[in-house]
Amino acid sequence: MDKLNTTPFFQGSEIEAYKIFGAHPGRDGVTFRVWAPHAKRIEVVGAFNDWGADPIPMVKDDQGIWSVTVENAKPGDGYKYRVTQATGDVVDKADPYAFYSEKRPNTASVVADLSFDGWTDQEWMKTRTKGYDKPVNIYEMHVGSWKRDEDMGPNDFMHYSQIVDDLIAHCREYHFSHVEVMPLSEFPFDGSWGYQSTGYFSSTSRYGTNRDLMEFVNKLHDAGIGVIMDFVPVHFVKDNFALARFDGTPLYEYSKDSDAHSQWDTYNFDLWKEEVRSFLMSAANFWLDVYHMDGLRFDAIANAIFWHGDKRNGVNEGACDFMKRLNFIINKRWEGRVMLIAEDSSDFPNVTKPTLDGGLGFDYKWDLGWMNDTLSYLKKDPIYRQWHHNDITFSMAYFYSEKFILPLSHDEVVHGKATIVDKMWGSYEDKFAQARALYTYMYTHPGKKLNFMGNEIGMMREWDESRGCDWFLDEYPMHQGFEKFFADLGDIYGEDSAFWYGYDPMNFQWIDADNASQNLFSYMRKSAEKTYVILLNFSTNSVRQRFGVPFRGKFTEVLNTQWAKYNGSLDTDTPQTAWSVKVPLNHQPFLFEVTVPALGACIFEADTPAPKPEPEAAPAKKVDAKAKKEAKA
Repeated sequence: MDKLNTTPFFQGSEIEAYKIFGAHPGRDGVTFRVWAPHAKRIEVVGAFNDWGADPIPMVKDDQGIWSVTVENAKPGDGYKYRVTQATGDVVDKADPYAFYSEKRPNTASVVADLSFDGWTDQEWMKTRTKGYDKPVNIYEMHVGSWKRDEDMGPNDFMHYSQIVDDLIAHCREYHFSHVEVMPLSEFPFDGSWGYQSTGYFSSTSRYGTNRDLMEFVNKLHDAGIGVIMDFVPVHFVKDNFALARFDGTPLYEYSKDSDAHSQWDTYNFDLWKEEVRSFLMSAANFWLDVYHMDGLRFDAIANAIFWHGDKRNGVNEGACDFMKRLNFIINKRWEGRVMLIAEDSSDFPNVTKPTLDGGLGFDYKWDLGWMNDTLSYLKKDPIYRQWHHNDITFSMAYFYSEKFILPLSHDEVVHGKATIVDKMWGSYEDKFAQARALYTYMYTHPGKKLNFMGNEIGMMREWDESRGCDWFLDEYPMHQGFEKFFADLGDIYGEDSAFWYGYDPMNFQWIDADNASQNLFSYMRKSAEKTYVILLNFSTNSVRQRFGVPFRGKFTEVLNTQWAKYNGSLDTDTPQTAWSVKVPLNHQPFLFEVTVPALGACIFEADTPAPKPEPEAAPAKKVDAKAKKEAKA
């Protein structure tokens, strides 16, 4: 222990605690270390000693760290810590720093070798960015239910190697730039989807080995696709074999009972405790370091920002300080090349403001307000939408206060909420028409994009973690059209910086945000090279309408959600074209006139004349001294 520098761990600044604690194979066997300052005794039990037939006691140092090297232990061996707690109770505990675990319902930790010589993503790792100046189109997925064989039992899952090639092809077809996987840290209950973890450093055994996960990420990187993982730094399960009262005292959770219990019947992490901060910061860094993740999405941080997740209880300053510290140190370690994303359901300010400027230091925040308002509007009968017009326009009133991601996530397609398509008002055909218009609005609205698996194929059945996506839907014409539309829209979004460059207010401009009586919205997206006009008609009436534009030129339709190829209401795929004329409208000097179909959306690309070059000045004539003299005379 003398050779280990544990000072940063106890100071709350360690991001590589997994190199100190856990089970580490070496030449002399496996060295086990665990922090449990209030335990009376700890023994290692496992496959190497017949699960305690010959107990192996650990030695405690003056900092509360227990350690022992077991000569005959090896990778693949299951183990636990038999902890005699401060209360005198004897409990077999999983290793808080275990790198692998038995498949549930078994709960033992497993000695794992994390070495991997198969990485071929060195160039990717050097050139990746946070994506501010790139198209970011995220595909959120649950690895265990993306695809399943019909003959699979409830305890069986497809492994990483069985889905990765299909996943890459799928992402390319729909132009997804990143895959966001729901938590891969070990968890006991399938129905928690990984959000109630028991192993913060342990990749779940459901989908393959540690090496399988590394190969999965490496293949995605080789295909030019980033990987983001959901991370849960707020709460953990109460299962007795895991972190709960690990040494007989509230070691990881708050000591005050009312603070310890969360709204999910779990324990809240004590984010004021320096050792807990080091534990969670190291867990976050572990997935970036060992598995080459390109980013982390931090789940439910409002529960940390405010005491008990309730704004009325006041700000939890210790938890906020923890998040600031984590984001600052992680950014420093990875030279600002990884994405740190906050799922925050509150209106707490400056979530994406840099820590040195007083913010929490996240790179992005999910815009849950946009999601809730938009879906609420589209659930309504179009007759009543005129009184809820601001549900669509309000997002731009606050958009530039944070760097937002627009999410249509797993939370919106479970537990009786209906799928995205099925939320839409009206008949079967109307639902798909409005879904196409919704996604056009989403992909032309400022901010990065996120969609949960199944959204892109128009799923009508709510997501169930025990079933795969309904891939058979591509046999049906309406879904065929929807999938074609989704692929075309993703292509349009990714091809032009007008839709994704930065968070510059000059990039977006309303044409008419106030046409409530027609349920009609119009705006422009601009880059240095291109201007696009977007028209949304959320009424059941097709309209021939004039819209103000800033310049003279030709406007060509590049997408109409009601084209025949998308199974829309039009019997043609022929793009509209229109020339603007110099008549002021909507505070613009020109206007053009086009048709916007009922429950439809259009995108027009402006083809403006190239600016005329300034005439070169004529070269000055040389006048000699004699001529000057004569001229004066």
